[in-house]
Amino acid sequence: MRTNRLGRSTVEVTELGFGGGPLGGLFEPLDDDTAAEALAAAWEHGIRYFDTAPHYGIGHSERRTGAFLRGRPRGEFTLSTKVGRILVPQDPEGRTDESFRVPATHRRVWDFSRDGILRSVEDSLTRMGVDRVDVLFLHDTDEEDRFEAALRDGWPALAELRSQGVVGAVGAGMHHTGLLTRFVRETDADVVMQAGCCTLLDHSALDDLLPACAERGVSVLAAAVFNSGLLAVPRPAEGARFEYAPAPPEVLRRAHRIADVCEAHGVTLPRAAMAFPLHQPAVAGVVLGMRSAEEVRRNIASFQEGIPAGLWADLRDQGLVDERAPLPG
Repeated sequence: MRTNRLGRSTVEVTELGFGGGPLGGLFEPLDDDTAAEALAAAWEHGIRYFDTAPHYGIGHSERRTGAFLRGRPRGEFTLSTKVGRILVPQDPEGRTDESFRVPATHRRVWDFSRDGILRSVEDSLTRMGVDRVDVLFLHDTDEEDRFEAALRDGWPALAELRSQGVVGAVGAGMHHTGLLTRFVRETDADVVMQAGCCTLLDHSALDDLLPACAERGVSVLAAAVFNSGLLAVPRPAEGARFEYAPAPPEVLRRAHRIADVCEAHGVTLPRAAMAFPLHQPAVAGVVLGMRSAEEVRRNIASFQEGIPAGLWADLRDQGLVDERAPLPG
Protein backbone atom coordinates (compact mmCIF):
# COMPACT_ATOMS: atom_id res chain seq x y z
CA MET A 1 0.00 0.00 0.00
CA ARG A 2 1.25 3.48 -0.85
CA THR A 3 2.78 5.52 1.98
CA ASN A 4 3.19 9.26 2.55
CA ARG A 5 5.46 11.25 4.86
CA LEU A 6 3.99 13.43 7.60
CA GLY A 7 5.03 17.05 7.17
CA ARG A 8 8.74 17.62 7.57
CA SER A 9 9.19 14.54 9.78
CA THR A 10 10.60 11.18 8.74
CA VAL A 11 7.42 9.36 9.82
CA GLU A 12 5.42 7.67 7.07
CA VAL A 13 1.87 6.34 7.08
CA THR A 14 -0.02 4.09 4.72
CA GLU A 15 -2.73 5.96 2.81
CA LEU A 16 -5.30 3.83 4.61
CA GLY A 17 -4.89 3.75 8.38
CA PHE A 18 -6.62 1.72 11.08
CA GLY A 19 -8.59 3.86 13.54
CA GLY A 20 -8.83 2.33 17.00
CA GLY A 21 -12.06 3.94 18.25
CA PRO A 22 -14.25 0.87 17.64
CA LEU A 23 -11.68 -1.34 19.41
CA GLY A 24 -12.70 0.49 22.57
CA GLY A 25 -16.32 -0.64 22.25
CA LEU A 26 -17.70 2.46 20.54
CA PHE A 27 -21.51 2.18 20.23
CA GLU A 28 -21.51 -1.53 21.15
CA PRO A 29 -19.36 -4.03 23.07
CA LEU A 30 -16.42 -5.73 21.37
CA ASP A 31 -14.55 -8.81 22.57
CA ASP A 32 -10.79 -9.30 22.45
CA ASP A 33 -10.86 -12.02 19.78
CA THR A 34 -12.92 -9.93 17.35
CA ALA A 35 -10.62 -6.96 17.88
CA ALA A 36 -7.53 -9.11 17.26
CA GLU A 37 -9.06 -10.53 14.08
CA ALA A 38 -9.77 -7.02 12.78
CA LEU A 39 -6.18 -5.94 13.41
CA ALA A 40 -4.83 -9.11 11.79
CA ALA A 41 -6.97 -8.56 8.68
CA ALA A 42 -5.71 -4.98 8.43
CA TRP A 43 -2.11 -6.16 8.62
CA GLU A 44 -2.72 -8.94 6.09
CA HIS A 45 -4.04 -6.40 3.57
CA GLY A 46 -1.15 -3.98 3.89
CA ILE A 47 -2.28 -1.43 6.49
CA ARG A 48 0.73 -0.34 8.52
CA TYR A 49 -0.56 2.76 10.28
CA PHE A 50 -2.49 2.21 13.52
CA ASP A 51 -4.04 5.02 15.56
CA THR A 52 -5.45 4.75 19.07
CA ALA A 53 -6.03 6.85 22.21
CA PRO A 54 -6.53 6.48 25.98
CA HIS A 55 -10.06 7.85 25.53
CA TYR A 56 -11.13 4.93 23.33
CA GLY A 57 -12.74 2.53 25.77
CA ILE A 58 -10.77 4.00 28.70
CA GLY A 59 -7.67 2.10 27.63
CA HIS A 60 -9.20 -0.95 25.94
CA SER A 61 -8.22 0.20 22.45
CA GLU A 62 -4.61 0.85 23.42
CA ARG A 63 -4.28 -2.52 25.16
CA ARG A 64 -5.74 -4.40 22.19
CA THR A 65 -3.68 -2.49 19.65
CA GLY A 66 -0.49 -3.04 21.62
CA ALA A 67 -1.17 -6.73 22.16
CA PHE A 68 -1.37 -7.22 18.40
CA LEU A 69 1.53 -5.01 17.34
CA ARG A 70 3.97 -6.43 19.89
CA GLY A 71 4.19 -9.52 17.70
CA ARG A 72 5.17 -7.53 14.59
CA PRO A 73 8.58 -6.10 13.63
CA ARG A 74 8.74 -2.61 15.15
CA GLY A 75 10.23 -1.04 12.06
CA GLU A 76 7.34 -2.17 9.86
CA PHE A 77 4.47 -0.13 11.32
CA THR A 78 3.61 3.39 12.45
CA LEU A 79 1.75 3.83 15.75
CA SER A 80 0.05 6.95 17.05
CA THR A 81 -1.79 7.75 20.23
CA LYS A 82 -3.11 10.87 21.91
CA VAL A 83 -2.69 12.95 25.04
CA GLY A 84 -4.88 15.28 27.07
CA ARG A 85 -6.82 12.81 29.19
CA ILE A 86 -5.41 10.94 32.19
CA LEU A 87 -7.19 7.70 33.14
CA VAL A 88 -7.78 7.49 36.90
CA PRO A 89 -8.95 4.20 38.50
CA GLN A 90 -12.37 4.22 40.16
CA ASP A 91 -14.90 1.79 41.58
CA PRO A 92 -17.07 0.82 38.59
CA GLU A 93 -20.02 -0.20 40.75
CA GLY A 94 -23.14 1.57 39.50
CA ARG A 95 -21.26 3.41 36.76
CA THR A 96 -21.31 3.05 32.98
CA ASP A 97 -18.79 4.61 30.63
CA GLU A 98 -20.00 7.79 28.93
CA SER A 99 -19.04 6.87 25.36
CA PHE A 100 -17.91 3.27 25.10
CA ARG A 101 -19.53 -0.03 26.05
CA VAL A 102 -16.93 -1.06 28.62
CA PRO A 103 -16.94 -1.31 32.44
CA ALA A 104 -16.29 2.11 33.96
CA THR A 105 -13.13 1.02 35.77
CA HIS A 106 -11.54 4.44 35.19
CA ARG A 107 -12.57 8.05 34.81
CA ARG A 108 -11.05 10.54 32.40
CA VAL A 109 -9.39 13.68 33.74
CA TRP A 110 -8.45 16.47 31.34
CA ASP A 111 -4.79 17.41 31.72
CA PHE A 112 -2.72 19.30 29.13
CA SER A 113 0.07 20.23 31.54
CA ARG A 114 3.63 19.12 30.85
CA ASP A 115 3.49 16.62 33.72
CA GLY A 116 0.10 15.40 32.51
CA ILE A 117 1.41 14.88 28.97
CA LEU A 118 4.45 12.94 30.20
CA ARG A 119 2.30 10.81 32.50
CA SER A 120 -0.18 10.12 29.70
CA VAL A 121 2.60 8.97 27.36
CA GLU A 122 4.09 6.70 30.03
CA ASP A 123 0.68 5.22 30.83
CA SER A 124 -0.01 4.60 27.13
CA LEU A 125 3.33 2.84 26.64
CA THR A 126 2.58 0.64 29.64
CA ARG A 127 -0.92 -0.23 28.42
CA MET A 128 0.34 -1.06 24.92
CA GLY A 129 3.50 -2.81 26.07
CA VAL A 130 5.66 -0.96 23.54
CA ASP A 131 8.77 1.16 24.01
CA ARG A 132 7.74 4.07 21.81
CA VAL A 133 5.06 5.60 19.63
CA ASP A 134 5.74 7.39 16.36
CA VAL A 135 3.12 10.16 16.49
CA LEU A 136 1.47 12.03 19.36
CA PHE A 137 -1.68 14.17 19.05
CA LEU A 138 -3.22 16.64 21.46
CA HIS A 139 -6.72 15.17 21.58
CA ASP A 140 -10.18 16.77 21.39
CA THR A 141 -9.23 20.38 22.11
CA ASP A 142 -12.47 21.62 20.54
CA GLU A 143 -13.51 23.81 23.49
CA GLU A 144 -11.89 27.25 23.63
CA ASP A 145 -10.52 26.97 27.18
CA ARG A 146 -9.29 23.45 26.54
CA PHE A 147 -7.63 24.58 23.32
CA GLU A 148 -5.84 27.47 25.05
CA ALA A 149 -4.50 25.11 27.72
CA ALA A 150 -3.35 22.65 25.09
CA LEU A 151 -1.65 25.37 23.05
CA ARG A 152 -0.03 27.02 26.08
CA ASP A 153 1.09 23.95 28.04
CA GLY A 154 0.56 20.82 25.97
CA TRP A 155 2.18 21.93 22.74
CA PRO A 156 5.59 22.81 24.28
CA ALA A 157 5.65 19.35 25.91
CA LEU A 158 5.01 17.65 22.57
CA ALA A 159 7.63 19.77 20.86
CA GLU A 160 10.09 18.81 23.60
CA LEU A 161 9.39 15.11 23.15
CA ARG A 162 9.94 15.49 19.41
CA SER A 163 13.22 17.35 19.86
CA GLN A 164 14.43 14.61 22.22
CA GLY A 165 13.61 11.97 19.62
CA VAL A 166 11.03 10.31 21.87
CA VAL A 167 8.46 10.64 19.06
CA GLY A 168 8.91 11.34 15.38
CA ALA A 169 5.93 13.59 14.66
CA VAL A 170 3.50 15.66 16.74
CA GLY A 171 0.25 17.51 16.18
CA ALA A 172 -3.37 17.73 17.22
CA GLY A 173 -6.57 15.87 16.46
CA MET A 174 -10.07 17.30 16.69
CA HIS A 175 -13.25 18.18 14.81
CA HIS A 176 -13.17 22.00 15.02
CA THR A 177 -11.49 23.24 11.83
CA GLY A 178 -11.16 26.84 13.02
CA LEU A 179 -9.20 25.92 16.15
CA LEU A 180 -7.20 23.35 14.24
CA THR A 181 -6.27 26.07 11.74
CA ARG A 182 -5.10 28.28 14.61
CA PHE A 183 -3.01 25.40 15.87
CA VAL A 184 -1.40 24.95 12.44
CA ARG A 185 -0.60 28.66 12.14
CA GLU A 186 0.73 29.09 15.71
CA THR A 187 2.93 25.98 15.99
CA ASP A 188 5.37 24.03 13.88
CA ALA A 189 3.31 20.83 13.98
CA ASP A 190 4.00 18.00 11.56
CA VAL A 191 0.46 16.69 11.23
CA VAL A 192 -3.15 17.18 12.27
CA MET A 193 -5.96 14.67 12.36
CA GLN A 194 -9.28 16.18 11.34
CA ALA A 195 -12.51 14.31 12.02
CA GLY A 196 -15.49 14.68 9.71
CA CYS A 197 -14.91 17.93 7.80
CA CYS A 198 -12.96 16.68 4.80
CA THR A 199 -15.61 14.34 3.44
CA LEU A 200 -18.04 13.99 0.56
CA LEU A 201 -20.74 15.52 2.76
CA ASP A 202 -18.77 18.13 4.69
CA HIS A 203 -16.23 20.28 2.82
CA SER A 204 -15.69 22.85 5.56
CA ALA A 205 -11.98 21.96 5.88
CA LEU A 206 -11.57 23.64 2.49
CA ASP A 207 -12.47 27.00 4.06
CA ASP A 208 -9.43 27.38 6.27
CA LEU A 209 -7.67 24.23 7.43
CA LEU A 210 -6.53 22.65 4.18
CA PRO A 211 -5.16 25.92 2.72
CA ALA A 212 -3.30 26.63 5.98
CA CYS A 213 -1.80 23.13 6.04
CA ALA A 214 -0.72 23.37 2.40
CA GLU A 215 0.89 26.74 3.11
CA ARG A 216 2.68 25.57 6.27
CA GLY A 217 3.73 22.12 5.05
CA VAL A 218 1.57 20.31 7.60
CA SER A 219 0.07 16.95 6.70
CA VAL A 220 -3.58 16.10 7.31
CA LEU A 221 -4.95 12.72 8.31
CA ALA A 222 -8.64 12.62 7.42
CA ALA A 223 -10.69 10.70 9.98
CA ALA A 224 -14.44 10.03 10.16
CA VAL A 225 -14.66 10.13 6.35
CA PHE A 226 -17.90 8.13 6.52
CA ASN A 227 -19.42 10.80 8.80
CA SER A 228 -20.34 8.30 11.54
CA GLY A 229 -21.55 5.66 9.09
CA LEU A 230 -23.76 7.53 6.64
CA LEU A 231 -21.28 7.00 3.78
CA ALA A 232 -20.12 3.54 4.86
CA VAL A 233 -22.68 1.64 2.74
CA PRO A 234 -23.73 1.93 -0.92
CA ARG A 235 -27.18 3.22 0.11
CA PRO A 236 -27.70 4.78 3.54
CA ALA A 237 -30.85 3.63 5.29
CA GLU A 238 -33.32 5.65 7.31
CA GLY A 239 -31.89 6.22 10.77
CA ALA A 240 -28.29 6.21 9.54
CA ARG A 241 -25.94 8.22 11.75
CA PHE A 242 -24.37 11.52 10.75
CA GLU A 243 -21.98 13.09 13.26
CA TYR A 244 -23.05 10.58 15.94
CA ALA A 245 -26.77 11.40 15.61
CA PRO A 246 -29.57 10.38 13.23
CA ALA A 247 -28.93 12.05 9.86
CA PRO A 248 -31.17 15.06 9.12
CA PRO A 249 -33.48 14.50 6.11
CA GLU A 250 -31.63 16.99 3.89
CA VAL A 251 -28.27 15.31 4.60
CA LEU A 252 -29.74 11.90 3.89
CA ARG A 253 -31.16 13.17 0.58
CA ARG A 254 -27.77 14.59 -0.39
CA ALA A 255 -26.10 11.27 0.38
CA HIS A 256 -28.57 9.50 -1.89
CA ARG A 257 -27.93 11.99 -4.69
CA ILE A 258 -24.20 11.32 -4.40
CA ALA A 259 -24.93 7.58 -4.41
CA ASP A 260 -26.95 8.01 -7.63
CA VAL A 261 -23.94 9.53 -9.38
CA CYS A 262 -21.61 6.87 -7.97
CA GLU A 263 -23.85 4.07 -9.23
CA ALA A 264 -23.98 5.64 -12.69
CA HIS A 265 -20.19 5.32 -12.82
CA GLY A 266 -20.03 1.84 -11.30
CA VAL A 267 -18.47 3.13 -8.07
CA THR A 268 -19.67 2.47 -4.54
CA LEU A 269 -20.41 5.33 -2.16
CA PRO A 270 -17.82 4.13 0.41
CA ARG A 271 -15.11 4.05 -2.28
CA ALA A 272 -15.83 7.62 -3.30
CA ALA A 273 -15.90 8.68 0.36
CA MET A 274 -12.43 7.20 0.94
CA ALA A 275 -11.01 8.65 -2.28
CA PHE A 276 -12.27 12.23 -1.92
CA PRO A 277 -9.87 13.35 0.89
CA LEU A 278 -6.83 11.80 -0.78
CA HIS A 279 -7.18 14.15 -3.74
CA GLN A 280 -6.60 17.14 -1.43
CA PRO A 281 -2.90 18.09 -1.59
CA ALA A 282 -2.27 18.29 2.16
CA VAL A 283 -3.95 14.98 2.99
CA ALA A 284 -1.46 12.16 3.66
CA GLY A 285 -3.95 9.46 4.58
CA VAL A 286 -7.44 8.38 5.53
CA VAL A 287 -8.04 6.77 8.94
CA LEU A 288 -10.98 4.37 9.20
CA GLY A 289 -12.37 3.07 12.46
CA MET A 290 -12.97 -0.67 12.02
CA ARG A 291 -14.26 -3.29 14.43
CA SER A 292 -14.17 -6.66 12.62
CA ALA A 293 -12.18 -8.58 10.03
CA GLU A 294 -15.20 -8.54 7.74
CA GLU A 295 -15.40 -4.75 7.96
CA VAL A 296 -11.69 -4.45 7.23
CA ARG A 297 -11.93 -6.69 4.17
CA ARG A 298 -14.97 -4.80 2.89
CA ASN A 299 -13.23 -1.44 3.25
CA ILE A 300 -10.03 -2.71 1.64
CA ALA A 301 -12.01 -4.05 -1.33
CA SER A 302 -13.71 -0.67 -1.72
CA PHE A 303 -10.41 1.17 -1.37
CA GLN A 304 -8.96 -0.81 -4.25
CA GLU A 305 -11.80 -0.06 -6.67
CA GLY A 306 -10.93 2.12 -9.65
CA ILE A 307 -12.66 5.49 -10.00
CA PRO A 308 -13.32 7.08 -13.40
CA ALA A 309 -12.46 10.77 -13.52
CA GLY A 310 -15.93 11.48 -14.85
CA LEU A 311 -17.41 10.71 -11.46
CA TRP A 312 -15.89 13.81 -9.93
CA ALA A 313 -16.88 15.96 -12.89
CA ASP A 314 -20.50 14.83 -12.60
CA LEU A 315 -20.56 15.40 -8.83
CA ARG A 316 -19.18 18.89 -9.38
CA ASP A 317 -21.66 19.64 -12.19
CA GLN A 318 -24.56 18.68 -9.94
CA GLY A 319 -23.33 20.89 -7.13
CA LEU A 320 -22.51 17.91 -4.90
CA VAL A 321 -18.77 18.60 -4.65
CA ASP A 322 -17.26 21.99 -3.86
CA GLU A 323 -15.63 23.60 -6.90
CA ARG A 324 -12.61 24.46 -4.76
CA ALA A 325 -11.79 20.80 -4.20
CA PRO A 326 -8.95 19.73 -6.51
CA LEU A 327 -10.26 16.58 -8.19
CA PRO A 328 -9.61 14.76 -11.47
CA GLY A 329 -11.95 15.37 -14.41
